[in-house]
Amino acid sequence: MSRSRTKRNDVDSAAVLAALGNKYSAEILCAADTPKSAQALSEDVEIPIATCYRRIEELVDAGLLTCEGRRLSDNGRRTNIYRRTLDEIEVDFSDETPDFSQKRRTEAKNRLQEQLSN
Repeated sequence: MSRSRTKRNDVDSAAVLAALGNKYSAEILCAADTPKSAQALSEDVEIPIATCYRRIEELVDAGLLTCEGRRLSDNGRRTNIYRRTLDEIEVDFSDETPDFSQKRRTEAKNRLQEQLSN
């Protein structure tokens, strides 16, 4: 299992810590192991859709979640589909500013996860 050590310049530590510190963010990231709409994430985590959209926006801004495209919903509307960008993150507070180690998701893992969930 390899970890890619990020540099402080690669990650906005304040945005990552703020996003992870918000209620439901970790649950949304866990639920977003496969591509899901905001509605599906809201249902999985059992939170109001407005709260889910706010958390999604924060997680996307922090680089922890990505919009993978759009799909038609059951109602025929185009909706954004989200997936987390990493599987693990470690925060080191021993310096003046936090330093992050993370295990990013590979495209191969994304494809395998999709095959297993179908």
